[in-house]
Amino acid sequence: MTFSDLGLSPAIVQTINEKGYSEPTPIQAKGIPAVLSGRDVMAAAQTGTGKTAAFTLPIIEQLLAHERPRANQALALVLAPTRELALQIAENVEAYSQGTRLRSAVVYGGVKINPQMMQLRKGVDILIATPGRLLDLHNQNAVKFNQLTTLVLDEADRMLDMGFIHDIKKIIKALPKQRQNLLFSATFSEPIQELAKGLIVDPIEISVTPKNAASKTVTQCVYGIDKAKKTKLLSHLIRSKKWQQVLVFCRTKHGANRLVTQLERDKIAGAAIHGNKSQSARVKALNGFKSGEISVLVATDIVARGLDIAELPYVVNYDLPNVYEDYVHRIGRTGRAGSDGFAVSFVTIDDADDLYGIERFIGALIPRAQEPGFEAQHPVPEKALDTRPIKQKKPKKPKVRKEHQAVDHGKLQQTSSAKKAKPNSANKVKQQRVKAAIDNPTNAKPKRRRFKPKPANTP
Repeated sequence: MTFSDLGLSPAIVQTINEKGYSEPTPIQAKGIPAVLSGRDVMAAAQTGTGKTAAFTLPIIEQLLAHERPRANQALALVLAPTRELALQIAENVEAYSQGTRLRSAVVYGGVKINPQMMQLRKGVDILIATPGRLLDLHNQNAVKFNQLTTLVLDEADRMLDMGFIHDIKKIIKALPKQRQNLLFSATFSEPIQELAKGLIVDPIEISVTPKNAASKTVTQCVYGIDKAKKTKLLSHLIRSKKWQQVLVFCRTKHGANRLVTQLERDKIAGAAIHGNKSQSARVKALNGFKSGEISVLVATDIVARGLDIAELPYVVNYDLPNVYEDYVHRIGRTGRAGSDGFAVSFVTIDDADDLYGIERFIGALIPRAQEPGFEAQHPVPEKALDTRPIKQKKPKKPKVRKEHQAVDHGKLQQTSSAKKAKPNSANKVKQQRVKAAIDNPTNAKPKRRRFKPKPANTP
């Protein structure tokens, strides 16, 4: 099968061929015709399988036959959870729309808003955005959606999770009801599917990989290790095996910063990227990692979504993720587009339950490995694979921002006061006296004066 067989125009097919692609990936082979059909689409594919092109190519095809956008209007909107992913999608859109009349723009937080407002003045065909910055621009009338025809939620599982669902609903309320909705992600848990089905209508569901499965091109292994030796083991593996371009995952921002400091003491060049880093610092770290100036990039899960590093050879789970799905996302950074990858996880005795849960989630046991001199005093016992289906947790309620809490401030005060315990009889009498004094000050009981005896006359 070729891209011509999928209904794409010769001009777009030529652009794809010039980029070095001759055959579509499985998600592209199923996703492109589905999007071109005009129906809503809900697709699950692992990271690195070409899912970005699966929606950008047909959208470009559709917009070439559409009228031009008016001032401040956007015809297609792509929402992404992170700045890094938004920039990656923007690069794909720009590459595939090269030589056409289509205009695209990418907007995200952490940078000045005025240049982005200027970009949108003439209108854009494709707008890639993070939810927070998009709401800011819409509230300032810098972007309008009267002409919008297509909405894309990329990494939809993360977008619809508790941190984004409120913003997503606000954005959807501002969009035309008649539109095409596309949800693309690496994985879809059952609660996320239920939330997604409330936003899309009669979707075409596409799944090109077994549910929750890791890529076959990634070799996985687990090192049982004591917590105090984790950094030394990482330094040892990088040096002894001569690893270059190692993406390391930590659970916390503080842990990422601390690990970089410890690696630099061992003369290993590293950098951390997480939510507290500025956009310029993230770009500098990522460019240094791609160029080879930095050999180790330490990241947290949220920021790592959207990292597009061609042929990344190594991923290390310095800390196991709290969410089992994130394990699939993490190791999906390597072994992309058919290339080989290597994923290593450091597991302490305290992480045993998380390891068993991950193995149950992916439906396979992860091979154990051991490095001489780094044997754990409390090794993680091996356990047979639990093949029972995982009970899905109910989705958590979204966090409500302060500005939304302020709307019903009076109701909240009334509710909280109503919940207070009833005053006793003494307090009730006291309150009645105070109220009577306020209503009729003349009848208020005069304040009792203390008697002070006059000093005795002295001779």
